[in-house]
Amino acid sequence: MTRDLRRSLGVFDAVVIGLGSMVGAGVFVAPGPAAGAAGSGLLLGLALAAAVAYCNAMASARLAARYPASGGTYVYGRERLGPFWGFLAGWGFVVGKTASCAAMALTVGVYAWPEQAHAVAVAAVVALTAVNYAGVQKSAWLTRAVVAVVLAVLAALVVSSLGSGTADFGRLEPAGDVTAGGVLQAAGLLFFAFAGYARIATLGEEVRDPARTIPRAVPLALGIALVVYLCVAVSALSVLGAPELAAAAAPLAEAARAAGAGWLVPVVRAGAAVAALGSLLALILGVSRTTLAMARDGHLPKALAAVHPRHQVPHHAELAVGAVVAVVAATADVRGAIGFSSFAVLAYYAIANASAWTLGTARVRFLAAAGLAGCLLLAFALPVSSVLAGAAVLAAGAVLYAVRRN
Repeated sequence: MTRDLRRSLGVFDAVVIGLGSMVGAGVFVAPGPAAGAAGSGLLLGLALAAAVAYCNAMASARLAARYPASGGTYVYGRERLGPFWGFLAGWGFVVGKTASCAAMALTVGVYAWPEQAHAVAVAAVVALTAVNYAGVQKSAWLTRAVVAVVLAVLAALVVSSLGSGTADFGRLEPAGDVTAGGVLQAAGLLFFAFAGYARIATLGEEVRDPARTIPRAVPLALGIALVVYLCVAVSALSVLGAPELAAAAAPLAEAARAAGAGWLVPVVRAGAAVAALGSLLALILGVSRTTLAMARDGHLPKALAAVHPRHQVPHHAELAVGAVVAVVAATADVRGAIGFSSFAVLAYYAIANASAWTLGTARVRFLAAAGLAGCLLLAFALPVSSVLAGAAVLAAGAVLYAVRRN
């Protein structure tokens, strides 16, 4: 049975898959809880999240170019810091991103059919697991279509909002409701949305010429996503203000309504559902590839390392991930999933930055140190419930590793 994946993705496909994760459901959901934390300092939180994401992206890109295998930071931590740190990164990624998958699936339901959000979420997981099972190129083609639709919807929202009479740019200025803790918490929640560039690194085994492709694709995807998030945040904040944005269950649909573009509300809802599908598609790809890498090393059941002989995908891992996500999506709360996922993923990137530090050059070490400090700062600025849940999961992973070693 083959254990290798086919290299079929170029720079364009890698960028699109990264964008499919970043310019996805996060842009439709994360501004709400982030505005609740930072108030009118939302843009400050966005800037901080972007800065930490940039440091992490540069570290991940360099590591992925050197270790172009499935698994992302699981592989980098194992190779640069030792097996335990690789395992802890992989464990945090698989558990945290499983929560992200559930959040994306629930966002499909919240925007598409609020009364049956959980049922729609489960159906979305089943459908996209089937797409991923058919091969990574089919996933890339579908992601292209999703990204095109989402960018068109967001452009219409931004133009309508900023051109409306209800836009008040005074709402963009930080006011008395801004605190350092709130801005840090908002940055941690918004980081959830930016973390999608990791999908490019976790697909390292399926990228052509990874030493050239990955370092180009990661900053391109991150830069485009940052511009999109900034435009959306400015437009939503200017028409709603921080209190209304924080209270909205569907923030961008509410922004369209407040801008007087009633016709755009159903379009935004449909766009959010499509965006969440794109994020979910890319997330399942990433989690299944890390699961594959951990199974190859015996940290997860060996059966999960199987690669389909015709489709060249880790089909057992994809089915297992899809099943777990479906169960979580049937029972979870979307905002709770965002906070918990953010903590686990920030821990994952902290290990990526520590791994990058060992690569040696002064510039790499500076960015790695900044990224590591930023990850730890944002992780512990999250809501206490998210910190406790994330820390408990990482501790459980450490215990599991110790038990296996003995």
